[in-house]
Amino acid sequence: MLHKFGISKPKKKRDPQAGVTLIEMMVVLVIIAVVAAMVVPNVIGRPDEARVTVAQSDLRSIAGALEIYRLDNRSYPTTAQGLSALVERPTVPPEPVSWASDGYLSVMPQDPWGVPYVYRFPGEAGRFDLITLGADGQPGGEGANADIAFGAAQAANG
Repeated sequence: MLHKFGISKPKKKRDPQAGVTLIEMMVVLVIIAVVAAMVVPNVIGRPDEARVTVAQSDLRSIAGALEIYRLDNRSYPTTAQGLSALVERPTVPPEPVSWASDGYLSVMPQDPWGVPYVYRFPGEAGRFDLITLGADGQPGGEGANADIAFGAAQAANG
């Protein structure tokens, strides 16, 4: 190629070792596909197990909020007040003595299947019962449909 002054620059030849060849790209894509084929079924095939884990974690968080409520107000919310007492100041007696101005939870808790948790005070299995009925929303069941109860673990731990 000629420049203004008539001087030409020598053309650079492409180094055959530079860059990535099509075969190398294909090998990388095949490796990625093999790894994805092994990992994806393990991750996607376990959404129910993940929901159970989330429910157990939620139950512990809600139980913690219930304990703070009890420390502030000398008692847990009644069954009639329910878990909404952790979000909004209860108007159903007994009204709390020292309710936290921001509440104890930011939103009304629902289990991973979109159903409100079951709360009872006094509990049958401990100080209070806190339960999710599982994927089917019915008492009992097996696997993902099984009930998950915080109260049972609470009674076992004293």
